[in-house]
Amino acid sequence: MTTPTAAAATTPTRRRVRLPRLETTAAWLLAIIWIFPLLYAFWAAFHPPAFMVRFELLAPLTLDNFTDAWEQAPFARYYVNTFLLVTGIVAAQFVVCTLAGFAFARFPLPGKDILFMLVLIQLFVFPEVLIVENYRIASALGLVDTITGIGLPYVASAFGIFLLRQTFKTIPRELEDAARVEGCGWMAILLKVYVPLARPTYLAYGLVSISHHWNNFLWPLVVTNSVESRPLTVGLGIFSAPETGVNWATVSAATLLSIAPLLVAFLLFQRQFVQSFLRAGIR
Repeated sequence: MTTPTAAAATTPTRRRVRLPRLETTAAWLLAIIWIFPLLYAFWAAFHPPAFMVRFELLAPLTLDNFTDAWEQAPFARYYVNTFLLVTGIVAAQFVVCTLAGFAFARFPLPGKDILFMLVLIQLFVFPEVLIVENYRIASALGLVDTITGIGLPYVASAFGIFLLRQTFKTIPRELEDAARVEGCGWMAILLKVYVPLARPTYLAYGLVSISHHWNNFLWPLVVTNSVESRPLTVGLGIFSAPETGVNWATVSAATLLSIAPLLVAFLLFQRQFVQSFLRAGIR
């Protein structure tokens, strides 16, 4: 016969066993809900239009949807525009955020904390709020319908400045003093000491920035008017518009063409992604 004391002792154990099972079940459920649209896109893209809503295991496979999508829209040009846009933004962000983060971390600037707080205010402002003002500035500079006009508002990233500042502050001062003894100036110290030690942070931030700007839609839609500067997201949005009369199988194929580089990069470098984010944790 079980005593009340023994029953009370086994109750917390049962709760601990049930709670992880519940969390695991909920995680699997959320994962299935999240991945279901992607799975449907794969199904529709690799099967004829007649099988878009007929899930038969022996349904014939085809690549005609990808061929049709590639021929009906200039996706090659969209790829070039997106690559130039993303690489340009990330390169400019690395330069600006590195210099700003290093200044906030090491230079004894007057009012430095107030300036840093003003920079962080950018994190609380939605980009959509600034679309009208950004468009006015881009128009005044003659950058409407250009790749430079798309990327210019994102060069000074408050998140990047904050992340690199926190990383630079964790680097021991002794390394900086040793470099100064060797005759290095501030720029040499930055390039030879701080930047190499912050490599995981650069990788983590670069991955976030590339993913965000590859998928960015609203601002490029507003500021571009032609194929010569239109990125993949805007091109896909115009291609899949209802008035174009394109079927969903072709749209699904075009969607996979747009997200394929990010999916391939994630599958190939998944371990490096996770390790970079863990090493770049803010302490």
